[in-house]
Amino acid sequence: MTGTPSSTSEAEARETISRTSSRSFVDLHCHTSASFDSLASPRSVVRAAASRGLTHLAITDHDRIDGALAAREIALNEAPSLTVLVGQEIRTREGDLIGVFLDRAIPSGLGAVEAIAAVREQGGLVGIPHPFDSHRGSLLAGGAMDDLAPLVDWVESHNARILIGDGNQRAATFAADHGLPGVAVSDAHSVLEVGVAYIAVHGDPSTPDGLRASLRTAELVTGRATVFVRAVTPIAKLVQRLRGNGRLAPNP
Repeated sequence: MTGTPSSTSEAEARETISRTSSRSFVDLHCHTSASFDSLASPRSVVRAAASRGLTHLAITDHDRIDGALAAREIALNEAPSLTVLVGQEIRTREGDLIGVFLDRAIPSGLGAVEAIAAVREQGGLVGIPHPFDSHRGSLLAGGAMDDLAPLVDWVESHNARILIGDGNQRAATFAADHGLPGVAVSDAHSVLEVGVAYIAVHGDPSTPDGLRASLRTAELVTGRATVFVRAVTPIAKLVQRLRGNGRLAPNP
């Protein structure tokens, strides 16, 4: 009799460990100093993500992917527990999009449908960032949301940088109404923000098919950036402009 409870407990423990080890912790929106509005080096972002327990981090700098490529190499050598997904925050004529699993940067200034097609040509996935944030380049401004919903893979239903207004609530409602997965992201522009919001998923989000499949049952962890951290962004923009790293102009 004494052995049965022990065996059951051990089996339950093994099952729990198995379930836990199959979980991944993913932040699908993060910036480095390759962006015009961030001073966080790729190395510091990788170290912060790994130290805070993230397993997957999409580096999505504005207009370019060189910071993400550098971060991926750093992670391979210095943080093997972290998989860096190469992405980009893409400025389209209708508003911003997120592309992930990229090999080449997507030109700025395309139409949204055109930009999505360019991501798909590379086998990548597409998300809609902060869609109802009127203070940023959100798709709300272009009125393109309903038309684009069938073409994308997720919506940011919680962006940690939205501190006021109902942008996150409206995004969550939009995602639900259109049958799209909602995700939580840090949208980090500083090391302090990395991993403040993320999703916990089952499966392997290291590939486009794996990430797409895992999003359907994602658990959202919805932290928020502080007002102080948001206040650093204008300083970062000024420093980057003085360094000659201002925002890239859209291609005509």
